[in-house]
Amino acid sequence: MRLTTKGRFAVTAMLDLAINEAKDASNIKPVTLAGISERQDISLSYLEQLFSKLRRQGLVKSMRGPGGGYNLAKSYADISVAEIINAVDEQIDATQCGGHENCRDEGRCMTHDLWSALNTKILEYLAGITLADMVASQTSGQKISITPRACNIANDKASAFTAEIAA
Repeated sequence: MRLTTKGRFAVTAMLDLAINEAKDASNIKPVTLAGISERQDISLSYLEQLFSKLRRQGLVKSMRGPGGGYNLAKSYADISVAEIINAVDEQIDATQCGGHENCRDEGRCMTHDLWSALNTKILEYLAGITLADMVASQTSGQKISITPRACNIANDKASAFTAEIAA
């Protein structure tokens, strides 16, 4: 299983965007990708690619012109880490077969169910953590244990993501 830099950078950039919006909620200004690039040490061209995907998935909106940049398209309490990772086409999969059950000699390996269940747990966890949770953790100045919510929405999202991997 691996989470590539694409997913990690997308979550980092979205968290940066959310923190900047949370600083002055009464006067939300667009955040530039150049600013995120500088603060997070992520290539500007790479951010442009990621934000294009995030925009297509309805997680961010762009504003052109002087003073333009990006804003979250919905409340950061409504954006899960799983949504961000999925939006940039990141696949989190502990199986070696991508869920196709052709792990061993075009058949199913003995541990397929174990790795498939791990995928479900990871996706449930990530679907239960929102940008709001992460903003609170970052802005409080102390390490906060982020505990995912046990809710039907998280389980539904995790099931949908698991179905996508299996497809």
